[in-house]
Amino acid sequence: MVRTEPLPPELRAQNLEIEEIARSAGLDFFQVIFELLDARDVNALAAYTGFPVRYPSWRFGMEFERLDKGYSWGLSKIYELVINNDPTYAYLVRSNSQMEQKLVMAHVYGHADFFKNNIWFQPTERQMVSVMADNGVRVRRYIDTYGQETVERFLDMALALDDMIDPYLPLREHRKRKAPVKRRATPLERARRSLDATFAGRSRPEPEKEPNREAPSPERPAADLLGFLMEAADLPEWQRDILHIVRSEAYYFVPQRMTKIINEGWASFWHSRIMTRSLLGASDVVDFADCHSGATASQPGQLNPYKLGIELFRYAEEKGMDLFRLRAVHNDVSFIDAVIDEEFARRSNLFLYQRNPRSGRMEIADRDWRPIKAQLLSSLTGGGVPQIELVDADHEGRGELCLRHHFDGRELQLDQAGETLKQVARIWKRPCHLLTQAEGSPLRLSTDGEEISRVETAEAAEDAAEGGDDRLAG
Repeated sequence: MVRTEPLPPELRAQNLEIEEIARSAGLDFFQVIFELLDARDVNALAAYTGFPVRYPSWRFGMEFERLDKGYSWGLSKIYELVINNDPTYAYLVRSNSQMEQKLVMAHVYGHADFFKNNIWFQPTERQMVSVMADNGVRVRRYIDTYGQETVERFLDMALALDDMIDPYLPLREHRKRKAPVKRRATPLERARRSLDATFAGRSRPEPEKEPNREAPSPERPAADLLGFLMEAADLPEWQRDILHIVRSEAYYFVPQRMTKIINEGWASFWHSRIMTRSLLGASDVVDFADCHSGATASQPGQLNPYKLGIELFRYAEEKGMDLFRLRAVHNDVSFIDAVIDEEFARRSNLFLYQRNPRSGRMEIADRDWRPIKAQLLSSLTGGGVPQIELVDADHEGRGELCLRHHFDGRELQLDQAGETLKQVARIWKRPCHLLTQAEGSPLRLSTDGEEISRVETAEAAEDAAEGGDDRLAG
């Protein structure tokens, strides 16, 4: 059980001072509630993505072990957690120094302002703590009814697909909404409206049709595969509800995936400004510089969102851009596209690198800012997750699903893709196929939920007829 406690008087006074400074600087946020925890409890909260009221899963326990070992061995340290909610909840680590607590509070107010005002967060559920608690209660009831092993097995299948949603769907729906809804819609009603928008008016199938029913087919490619399975798969209602729970929580986290750089950059920009202009005493300067530089340090070959984000905001300010508008209308891709230019790339010493086939060493391949920017944008599209969509729900007239990977030069990890495709087939209860590319050639992965076949699609039918596909163990 995670035990939290309110702030002691000294931290409460610091919080009031920092809040006043943040508001006077133009930041706007919901009420922020800070609570104090031990480092181990912060790791436990982080393992549950900040929501200790979530449903039970071995995945959360495994994540806790990873975080706790990293902290024990000095490899990682969590300074704070902040939750997009109204009110906004933030957790401070009891062992942090007074200077670190001030820095973290200033950082949190930057995040809180971003959550409230960035357009990508506008469709999110602002009472997610309550929603998570309700979801946890429902899953525990299913465990009591159907058994832990049965529920966890299906929950694992659903969680394996939590990236297979349309990251742009909530914002599209939010923009279409012309008038406020008089009655607050339930999460299930919102999920069904999202799916209806995705499939452009096609009627939903009845939940209890026979397994050999005619499969519904989207009129256009659908990226919300999880929503499609929730509505169209032949499932008992408790499994359909678990898909709904996983999908709704996945959509809640999508904006954080889409705005990692700009969100952390905004929070880092403001903690730096508030600390250096208003809060730092002479005795705190060295400790602040050490803590701030540690958070914004760059490792060779790795992108640090704190570092890139804060430098982009500083450069944008230097160019006279409206920082508050930038934080309101952009995600990572559009922010980088709007701000990075040749001068920024030169100052930041950005470059592309690749492995030299002769020496086997990683070497600089290009310093031209245009391909550097293009590759950075490509890597962040869709939140950095491969873009896969459903293109046919009745493949070759057999009720099988056909998915397509939007190939952008980066190949899928085929073993992982095959395992994920297995989960789709097990939920759909019919074979499923995925079209992609590997080593420059079109490839089709197919599975019945047990075995996976890989077939080069140019002569897929002939190869399959001749039995020439490569069978992998299930």
